[in-house]
Amino acid sequence: MVSQFGSLGYTIMGKTADLTVVQKTIINTLHKEGKPQTFIAKEAGCSQSAVSKHVNRKLSGRKKCGRKRCTTNRENRSLMRIVKQNPFKNLSELHKEWTEAGVKASRATTHRCGRKEFGYSCRIPLVKPLLNHRQRQSRLTWAKEKKNWTVAQWSKVLFSDESKFCISFGNQGPRVWRKGGEAHSPSCLKSSVKFPQSVMIWGAMSSAGVGPLCFLKTKVTAPVYQEILEHFMLPSADQLFKDADFIFQQDLAPAHTAKSTKSWLNDHGVGVLDWPANSPDLNPIENVRGIVKRKMRNKRPKNADELKATVKETWASIPPQQCHKLITSMPRRIEAVIKAKGAPTKY
Repeated sequence: MVSQFGSLGYTIMGKTADLTVVQKTIINTLHKEGKPQTFIAKEAGCSQSAVSKHVNRKLSGRKKCGRKRCTTNRENRSLMRIVKQNPFKNLSELHKEWTEAGVKASRATTHRCGRKEFGYSCRIPLVKPLLNHRQRQSRLTWAKEKKNWTVAQWSKVLFSDESKFCISFGNQGPRVWRKGGEAHSPSCLKSSVKFPQSVMIWGAMSSAGVGPLCFLKTKVTAPVYQEILEHFMLPSADQLFKDADFIFQQDLAPAHTAKSTKSWLNDHGVGVLDWPANSPDLNPIENVRGIVKRKMRNKRPKNADELKATVKETWASIPPQQCHKLITSMPRRIEAVIKAKGAPTKY
């Protein structure tokens, strides 16, 4: 029963009036099967009181009070079809298309119908890399090949990546408490610059922790990348793996896949993990970068030197336990890619 209803993903909390059609169906079905209300509430994604009120109201035969709906179930389903055809339409566009179909409803009714009847909410979309069919198939094939890898095997991988850190972190950071009319007060403003100072880094991590950072001053060409491997990748491997064997992970950037780079890695006896294109969700070092940026939210460096020092200090503060926890997520990442058939995952 958990697999039947738990995958629906409805988590709207509220009273009986706020229950969606799907939630009511789940409650009715499980109630007929004699399931306890706590179990029903968990499966339907609502409070136990909402389940109780819905069941008691239905058993008592009491009709719902309040103003009569101005739209029919058929008209509501037509709105759902409009949303599914293009979920990126704003409320005005949805309302216009719905009314053009002959439905007499206000903008508020359009919003309320989509939210309460079908559980739709207008959210900021997540940004994921664009994957073509060939790249999705490559990710899927790669994931199936690594499906049986254990955490111990992933712990032998040295993950690497280049990252950019700016003085300005966009809309991230602390909010401000202010009164009406203080929006333009200097004490309530958050400063921004058109071209913020930034630093580019190369870093590596494994289940044992993070390695030393390399701050990049020029564009990463094949010769520059080989210098990074010589002076930072090999020391990172010595620090994190001691004398044990390891596998090096890198993405498919041109400098990484150049013939001279492949020759350098081969000459130094470094085994390289095959890696699918456009797959940051498979690399746990991306999560390390996110952790560093979150820790830096309340630290506001004023120039590039302070930014560099802050990044270096924050990077070094990441404990090995946190890195190990990220490595243990690799089997789940692989499973998520297979389930998504190569499409982007939540990681």
